[in-house]
Amino acid sequence: MTKPVCVITGVGPGTGSALARRFSRGDYHVALLARSEKRIPKLQAELPDASAHICDVTQEDQVSETVAKITRDHGAPAIAIHNAVGGTFGNFLEVDPAALETNFRVNTMGLLYLARAVAPAMIKAQSGAIIATGNTSAYRGVESYAGFAPSKAAERILAESMARHLGPKGVHVAFLMIDAVINVPWARKMFQDKPEEFFAQPTTIADEIWHICHQPRSAWSFNYELRPYGEKW
Repeated sequence: MTKPVCVITGVGPGTGSALARRFSRGDYHVALLARSEKRIPKLQAELPDASAHICDVTQEDQVSETVAKITRDHGAPAIAIHNAVGGTFGNFLEVDPAALETNFRVNTMGLLYLARAVAPAMIKAQSGAIIATGNTSAYRGVESYAGFAPSKAAERILAESMARHLGPKGVHVAFLMIDAVINVPWARKMFQDKPEEFFAQPTTIADEIWHICHQPRSAWSFNYELRPYGEKW
C-alpha cells in the first residue's frame, strides 16, 4: 500500500521543517515545497520518505505542475499545508506598494493555487485537509503591518470561503493563527533577552497541525489559535 501524501509549502528551518518531520513520523510521504534549492535537499535526505520540489507558490503553473508530478509519483495529496509566507513591515506611507502585492501573491494567491490543485482529488475521495498557517495580522491592521496584514486577512477570508464550500464535500479546511514569535535562529538573535517560554516551539506547532488534520469530522475546527502561555493578547 502507498503512503498518504502531505504537501507542505514554505519549508524552511522552523515550522515547515517541523511539519515535515511530524508527518513523516506519522507515516506520510512528505512533499517539500520551497523556492530555494538550498533548504530542502538536506531535509529530504533526513526523512525516510520525502520528495523535494522547487516551487514558487506565486506562479500558478509551477504549483499545478508540482502537484501533478507529486500525484503521478506518489499519489494525490491527502493533506496540503500552506506555510509559505511573505511579509513586509512599515506604515502605509512607508511600504512599497509592490511589496504588498508580492505578499498578497505569496499568502493569498499561493493558497488559492495550492487549493485549486489539490481539491478536485480530495472532493472525489470525500476526504482530505487543507490548512493555512497565519498570525494575528489576519485579524487586525497594526500600523506597521500595512504591507503584510491585508494579505494575511485576505488569506484567512479565502480559507473561510473554501471551508464553507469544501466542508460539506468531506474536505476539512482550517486557518491556524499563531500569536507568537517562533523559535528559529533569527528570532532568537533578535530577542536575545527573552526567556525560553517567550517562544513558540516549531515542534509543538507541528503537533497541533497534525491534530487539526486528523480531527474527527463530527468536530472540525476552522479558526484555531496558538500562543505561548505568557503571550499578552
